[in-house]
Amino acid sequence: MHIETERLLISKLTPDDALFFFELVNDAEWKRFIGDRNVNTLHDAETYLKERIIPPYNNLGYGFYLVTEKETKTPLGISGFIKRDELEFADVGFAFLPVGRGKGYALESTQALMDYGKTQLGFTTILAIANADNIRSHQLLEKIGLHFDKKIRLNNESEEICLFTNNKAMNSCEN
Repeated sequence: MHIETERLLISKLTPDDALFFFELVNDAEWKRFIGDRNVNTLHDAETYLKERIIPPYNNLGYGFYLVTEKETKTPLGISGFIKRDELEFADVGFAFLPVGRGKGYALESTQALMDYGKTQLGFTTILAIANADNIRSHQLLEKIGLHFDKKIRLNNESEEICLFTNNKAMNSCEN
């Protein structure tokens, strides 16, 4: 799978992306909004890619993808889909390094992947989750056509998170 947008290249992650992935999962914003994945070395990053990120490409036909700036070939972040056991449908997600934030890259790449999910993967319902205090993510999710549905708990976590869907329009997550 390879998608090109005006400014970005979107492609499958490989073990060769371990250094980028190590930086991403150890970024303060990742840890705050997504959580610590205990990726403490480059070897851990490579193992995580091989065991958690890459297998869904073959098992499900989709996953998380590397988002690279087309002109400079700079890795900026990831965007893609995950199928969680607790949710009926795949959900879209994204995370970017500081170099890729505030420039519309997350919006551009995630919108391209939403289109891909609908046209190539046949998704009619697409979900997303975000922490209640992650207002920037809520805003991006709304821009790509998702709306707050309800608050949920995944994996018996203590904190509720916001569930978004492209099929219903409700109130905002902050309510």
